[in-house]
Order: sequence, then C-alpha cells, then structure tokens
Amino acid sequence: MEQWITWIALVLMAIMIFRFMPKKGVKYISTKELQPLLERGDVVFVDVRSASEYKEAHIPNFINRPVGSYLGDLPKDKPIVVICQSGVRSNKACKELVKLGYTDVTNVRRGMNGLKAA
Repeated sequence: MEQWITWIALVLMAIMIFRFMPKKGVKYISTKELQPLLERGDVVFVDVRSASEYKEAHIPNFINRPVGSYLGDLPKDKPIVVICQSGVRSNKACKELVKLGYTDVTNVRRGMNGLKAA
C-alpha cells in the first residue's frame, strides 16, 4: 500500500512540475522589464484576468481577454505581452498562443502582484 501512495505522489509531483514549467517559445519578463515596453506602439498587451479584476485595476495599454477567451484573432505580426494577477493564468494563455502559432509571446512574471510589490 505504501508503494502505491509513493507512486501516486511522484506522478502528482511530475504533473505539477510539468504544468508550471516554462513553455518553449514563451519569453518571461519582470514587471520592471515591462515598463519600457509600454512605450512601444508595436506591442499587443493582453490582460487575462476576469472582467471584474480588470475593471478594478488595470494598465491602460492592456486589453482584457479573460482566460478561456479566444485569442486566435490577435495579430500574429506583433509581439504579444500577457499579464494576469500572479503569472499563472498568463502562463496558461501564453502556452495557448504558442499552440495557435504565435511566435513572439511574453509572459509578465508575478503579474499585477509584481507591480504592487515594485
């Protein structure tokens, strides 16, 4: 019985590690590195938090596309920067964008929480 519990624990750990590992094709930046990008006009900024989170506080350059929304209509010829509250949902959205064929995708580590801490 202990052997089964050990195997199940190992499988669950492997799944968690795989789920939160950086995705090939996704760049990661800090909130400090985000600041100069906000001045550029050739970047698409996407906030994947819920509509209510976005309404409560957001960065003006970002459009709101909650996780689960269709992202395939974003321009493929421009860099895309994705943010959420902590970086988890934006990482998921970045992985989805890469699956859809986007090649210049960046996730903001620590998300809005990182902005508050800075």
